[in-house]
Amino acid sequence: MMTTLYILFCIAFGVVVYTYLGYGLVVWALARLINFRKKSSAFQPFAPAVTLIVPAYNEAAIIEAKITNCLALDYPADKFKMLFITDGSKDNSGQILARYPSIQHLHSPIRGGKSMAENRAMEFVTTPYVVFTDCNTHLNPQAIRELVKHYQNPQVGAVSGEKKVRADTTKPGAGEGLYWKYESFLKRCDSAVHSLMGAAGELVSFRSDLFRPLEPDTILDDFVQSLRIVEQGYTVVYEPEAFATEEPSASLAEEMERKVRICAGGWQAMSRLKGLLNPFNQPLATFLYISHRVLRWSVAPVALALLLPLSAGLAWLEGGFYWLFFALQAAFYLAAWQGWRTESTASKALVVPLYFCMMNVAVFAGFWRFIKKAQPAAWEKATRTHREALALD
Repeated sequence: MMTTLYILFCIAFGVVVYTYLGYGLVVWALARLINFRKKSSAFQPFAPAVTLIVPAYNEAAIIEAKITNCLALDYPADKFKMLFITDGSKDNSGQILARYPSIQHLHSPIRGGKSMAENRAMEFVTTPYVVFTDCNTHLNPQAIRELVKHYQNPQVGAVSGEKKVRADTTKPGAGEGLYWKYESFLKRCDSAVHSLMGAAGELVSFRSDLFRPLEPDTILDDFVQSLRIVEQGYTVVYEPEAFATEEPSASLAEEMERKVRICAGGWQAMSRLKGLLNPFNQPLATFLYISHRVLRWSVAPVALALLLPLSAGLAWLEGGFYWLFFALQAAFYLAAWQGWRTESTASKALVVPLYFCMMNVAVFAGFWRFIKKAQPAAWEKATRTHREALALD
C-alpha cells in the first residue's frame, strides 16, 4: 500500500509542478534558444484593408465610448472598415450607431450567441483581414497596425493581441490581473517557440479566407477559431503591443461564473480539436497545446485534488516531510477560503491562493456543465456601471 501511495503521489506531484511551473520554465528556455538563433527582421510599412467587427449585445451604456475608441485608432481611413453587430439586442444601440454613417450596422431580433453573430458578420466582410474585439474593451491607438504587420509572413494565419485587466483594487475581481500577467508570459513564449495556443477574443485578427463558420453552440469562439487555423498548418502570433484593456469582474461570484464558462468551453474545445492531439501531424504544436491547455483543463486539477488525501495517507504511514506537505496544502486552501469569505476586504496575500483555487474548482464545474450540455453559447454579460462605461473612453 505504501508503494502504491508513493507512486500515485509522485505522479500527481509531477503533473501539478510541470503544469503550473515546469512548463513555464521549459517554454521560456525554448523561446530564449529559438530567439537567439533567429535573425531579427524589421517589418516593412504595411497597411492592408481591414474590417473591425464588434459584437455588441445590449451594450447601449458603453457603445458610444467603444465607437469613440474605434474612430480614434491610428489606421488609414480608406483601408479601415467598422462593423457592429447587435443581434438580439433590445436596447437603443441601433439608434446610437445610426449617428455614425461610416459604421456598418447589422441587426437581427434573434439572438444566437457570439459565434452565430460572428459567422453572420463574416458574410459581409470583403477585406483580406478581419479583427474582432469585444465592446467592453479599450484598444490602444496602434492596435490594428501592430496586428496586421505580421501578415507579411505568409505562414501567419492569425494574430492575437494582449488582454489587460485595468488595475482597480476597489473590486474583488482585480486579482484577475495577476493571472493574466502570467498567462501573457506563457503566450509570449508559445508564440516565440511556434504558435500561440488559443487567441483572446478581446482582440484577435484572422486572414479572412481562413475563417471557418463555427458550430452555433461554440462557447469559446476565439479559442476554437484560432486553433483550427493552427490545425490547417498556419501559426498564430502573439502581439503584446496591440492590447485591449477591460474592467475586472465586479465580484468573485461573477468572476467564478466566467471561469466556469471558460472551462466548460475548454472541455468542448478539446473534444473538437482532436487533430492537435496527434503528435504525428504537428509535434511541436501538440506539445504546446497539451502542456499549456489540455493538462490545465483536465489532468492537473485532478492531480491537485488527489495530492491532499495522498499526502495525508503518506503522513499517517510515514510522517516527516509528508506532514509538512499536508500542512502547507491545508494552509493554502484555508487562505483561499478566507479570501473568498472576505471578498472585497481580502488582503493581497490571499489573492494568489484564492484565484488558483477558483481556477481549478472551475474545471470540475465546467466539466459538469459540458457533459450535461448546460452551458449556453450565449453569454449573459455582467451589468456595467456608468463609471465603467466612462472608463472605456
